Amino acid sequence: MVKRCITILGATGSIGLSTLDVIRRHPDRFSVHALAANTRADELALLCREFQPRVAVMADPESAGRLAELLADCPDIRILSGEQGLCTVAAAPEADTVMAAIVGAAGLRPTLAAVGQGKRVLLANKEALVMSGRLFMDAVAESGAELLPIDSEHNAIFQCMPADKIRNPVAAGITRILLTASGGPFREHTAECLRTVTPAEACAHPNWSMGQKISVDSATLMNKGLELIEACWLFNTTPASIEVHVHPESIIHSMVEYADGSVLAQLGSPDMRTPIANGLAWPERVSAGVAPLDLFAIGRFHFERPDLIRFPCLRLAAEAFDAGGTAPAVLNAANEVAVAAFLNGDLCFADIPVIIERTLAITSVEPADSFEIIFAKDAEARERAREQIGLLSV
Repeated sequence: MVKRCITILGATGSIGLSTLDVIRRHPDRFSVHALAANTRADELALLCREFQPRVAVMADPESAGRLAELLADCPDIRILSGEQGLCTVAAAPEADTVMAAIVGAAGLRPTLAAVGQGKRVLLANKEALVMSGRLFMDAVAESGAELLPIDSEHNAIFQCMPADKIRNPVAAGITRILLTASGGPFREHTAECLRTVTPAEACAHPNWSMGQKISVDSATLMNKGLELIEACWLFNTTPASIEVHVHPESIIHSMVEYADGSVLAQLGSPDMRTPIANGLAWPERVSAGVAPLDLFAIGRFHFERPDLIRFPCLRLAAEAFDAGGTAPAVLNAANEVAVAAFLNGDLCFADIPVIIERTLAITSVEPADSFEIIFAKDAEARERAREQIGLLSV
């Protein structure tokens, strides 16, 4: 058994903490090289004391200074800050595995740094792949990196496919991917009610414990839209071969349909430690600390089609993928700005897709021929989205 050394980007978030919980259960299998967080210095200091990483990274110099004060009696822990610090630890040769769990576009460059060094990359940052698609997958192929999906849905699909045909579903006899969605907390809300929901209500997911941004994305179904794009790149397919099913119980995490009529599904409690453990130990299986699934207690499963009228974000994501080029990067940037405005009380929940659609309409699509073009278009889209929010509030 080879002991894997892990770097966690986004250590104080829900994915990072779940990853550390799995690592904590298997000290003989896993060690920690570096932990990175945004601004929660106090929380990261506690994690550093427990896991004793060689390096810790904060998003800015001020937070790094605070962490240095808290760890003044731990001189062996090197403290870095900013994007450069993130890229440094992501590429460091001491770690063979990187958990990429930074939320949003901010995770793209550090994740690419890990990919460039040919590491095992546990991808929980769907936005990185949404933004850069083909370029990202080309970088994986060129470096020989091992890209394992950690989002519960993509990890479920991964588990239901032959390991040697992940990028060739047709050769595997796969006819469709069935991507499940919980439907979020507002699945039964009317369009009128969606105009009055609060950030606290949007962040109260009925099944999953997640951060604010992804919780809002789940409520608008943009999370499923981003996952639709991610699945297309991970499994080399198109939206036409993926069908989204709203499954409120969040027990069946996704399914794969085969030409002979078989449908393989991965089931489990809604706990991210399951896909995380799968990625950390793959191709082996280890305990994740998750309680066994009690199918008798669940009783029955329900499925329904997503409502693209009340929740148009899923449609917008499919259209952005079909448009190609920089359109998915624009979609993602506009969504990040709109969600931040909603959480800040500056935008109505129901207007999140309005801002995204308007931003897509007024931002030109260019060929995504370089990461520089993608980052430039990301910045442009953010500015245009902010302008649209300003116009909407006039």
